[in-house]
Amino acid sequence: MFEVIFLGTSSSAPTVTRGLSSHIILHRHYRFLLDCGEGTQRQILRSGLGFKRLDTVLLTHGHLDHILGLGGLVSTLARWENLDHIDIYGGRFTLQRVHDLLFKVVFAGHRPPIDIALHPVEPGDVLCADDKFQLTAFGVSHRGPDNLGYLFEEKPHRPFLAERAAELGVPFGPERARLVRGEPVTLADGRLIRPEDVLGETVPGTKYVHIGDVGRTDNLLEIARGADALVMESTYLEEEATMAADFGHMTAARAATLARDAGVRHLILTHLSRRYSERDIRAEARAIFPATTVARDLDHFQITREGVVRVKKEES
Repeated sequence: MFEVIFLGTSSSAPTVTRGLSSHIILHRHYRFLLDCGEGTQRQILRSGLGFKRLDTVLLTHGHLDHILGLGGLVSTLARWENLDHIDIYGGRFTLQRVHDLLFKVVFAGHRPPIDIALHPVEPGDVLCADDKFQLTAFGVSHRGPDNLGYLFEEKPHRPFLAERAAELGVPFGPERARLVRGEPVTLADGRLIRPEDVLGETVPGTKYVHIGDVGRTDNLLEIARGADALVMESTYLEEEATMAADFGHMTAARAATLARDAGVRHLILTHLSRRYSERDIRAEARAIFPATTVARDLDHFQITREGVVRVKKEES
């Protein structure tokens, strides 16, 4: 399961109800901050997630509405939180702007009290992986160079059939762990139990695709193919498709068309312009792809193979 919390859902400039682009993605013990628009640290506090273990930042591109919040956030992490290291991933152009922001403005004239590691990313790079999960970057087309999207994937697995193991007399403990790892075991009575004896059919893992600002979708069809959730910008409506193309942005209709053609299970739209109502954006997208949600600030979604669930906010 992946969880995504939308900290900011506005494009270009904040509104009364929407902050600038920023998201937190959770998976098991991993915490990723994806983009960091102005005001992100306050939204983190409002979300209730806090700053603990928030040491990995993924950037889609270098425009200010996606990176300007890093100045205040890193300063806060360095001075007030128990964090001594932060990793920031992005394209080379993006990281050059981040470097200038942090080292020429925020920490100008003195050494930062936190270790800041800037990691250049190329499309296809695997940024994080273990035996259950992989995070990969891919290229997208927007204004300027080095624009990225991110693919979060659980690896396929074969479920352990506990009842079958019990029937075969496999005891609880290291024997079962070895079988799950794909290793055969010999029981005390000499019988050889193979993994295929106690493992079910292969089950695909959850697939979550996150696309930031983007001006074309024809090169994203295979990346998005079969995703359980696709998060994507929707800055314009189709009535202003020419303007969207001129500025390298997406319309609700084109985002929905990608979701439909790629066989996505659920589409979540963000990066909304103040010129349109949420209702109109939702209506345009759902006319093409009914399984569409328009995100609001502090929305929290759980993404699994069974579906996408919006977590109900607790009453304050």
